[in-house]
This record gives sequence, C-alpha cells and structure tokens, in this order.
Amino acid sequence: MVECKVKINTINDVKKFVNAVSLYEFDVDLISGRYAIDAKSIMGIFSIDLSKELIMKAHTDDESKIKADLAEYIVG
Repeated sequence: MVECKVKINTINDVKKFVNAVSLYEFDVDLISGRYAIDAKSIMGIFSIDLSKELIMKAHTDDESKIKADLAEYIVG
C-alpha cells in the first residue's frame, strides 16, 4: 500500500485528480479526519473538507508510478 499526503485546491484539480486515479485498476482512498472516501468518486471528494491536507491510500505496491502520476497533488 502506498500512503502519502495530498492537497487538492480547486474544482479543476478535483476533476483532474479523479480522472487520473480512475485509470488505476486498484482502489484509492482519501482520508480526512475520521472519514474515508473513494478517490474515484467526484461527489465523495466534494463531500470532505478540501481546505486541509488529505491522506491518500493507494492499494498497490507500485509507489513510483503513483507518485509520478500524482506529483502535483503530493505534499511533502
């Protein structure tokens, strides 16, 4: 599992992020506080607080591909 902090700032960022993670065959979750949502769900992402950093958990072992594809959203 790959885990990292991400920040999604704008509506266009949400659309681009969802389009990018939707291409993966494995599950990707976003965690905000005690809420965990499917990162492939645009409605799910809009239901959480985007003013804070989120924890992304990708259920894969290919860390380099995830981090390369989503580099613009990864914090730290």
